[in-house]
Amino acid sequence: MTPKNAIVTASYAPDFERCAILCETIDRHVTGHSCHYLLVDTVDAPLFRRLEGPGRRVITETELLPAWLRRMPTALSPGGRRVWVSPFTLPLHGWHVQQIKRIAVAALLDDEGLLFCDSDTAFVRDYDLSDMWVGDRVRLFRREHGARDTPVADHMRWVEHAGRTLGIAEADRNDHDYVSQFVTWRRRTVLDMCDHIERLHGRHWVSVLGRSRKFSECMIYGAYVDCILGGAGHLVADRPYGAVRWFDPAPTDAELDAMIAGLEPYQVGIGVQAFVDMEPERFRAAVLGRRARAA
Repeated sequence: MTPKNAIVTASYAPDFERCAILCETIDRHVTGHSCHYLLVDTVDAPLFRRLEGPGRRVITETELLPAWLRRMPTALSPGGRRVWVSPFTLPLHGWHVQQIKRIAVAALLDDEGLLFCDSDTAFVRDYDLSDMWVGDRVRLFRREHGARDTPVADHMRWVEHAGRTLGIAEADRNDHDYVSQFVTWRRRTVLDMCDHIERLHGRHWVSVLGRSRKFSECMIYGAYVDCILGGAGHLVADRPYGAVRWFDPAPTDAELDAMIAGLEPYQVGIGVQAFVDMEPERFRAAVLGRRARAA
């Protein structure tokens, strides 16, 4: 029997329109999941509750974060940015806290399979979450030695942080890239990873991650699976579920159409990073104005 699965998206108010597009495409194309969970800041919850329904639920930071990690009042925050402070971590920005939420949600759910997709992505083909399982193993995206090949310089810092967090000797660390816009994990492994971090460091796993602002939850999870578990419970997959435009300039309408038309048979979605200057309605027109041709 295929395990129970869930979709998880961390978002915030400036990305609401993009998240709404993602929700529309999930409702149109995606099956095999019990619920789609939206992880948002408490202040944004009333906005995102517009997207709730029988298969979608909002979860706020009060349910996910330790009580000692609190958002700084906007009036006191530099430039009005969202900043979280605590006695045990560096000041953390929204991107850091979204990563922490993705890990923390595993403790709230009973779904064993977790598909994480960002709010700046969309599904353009039918997809059943049972595909994330091969027997009793979950697909784990991994680009061999990709941390050294990426144009984002922080990847190798993320490798180092994951190694320190998990207690992996420098000689035993790998330089693979586990980052993708569509990521599949197993819940039990997330919980075991948090337990491992707490046993190793003798303190809450959030305080361990938050001692740095250069970390990636995908890199930590991937390193735990490969370097601590030896790959147990997972099947390495080097093929991403979607195509993504990571950087400016924004794609033209023709380029968006080409992204969809050029998807490989195993790919089901596309994404355009939220910081790329593109109107959400152009993205909606591309992904919902037509159905992608079947693979």
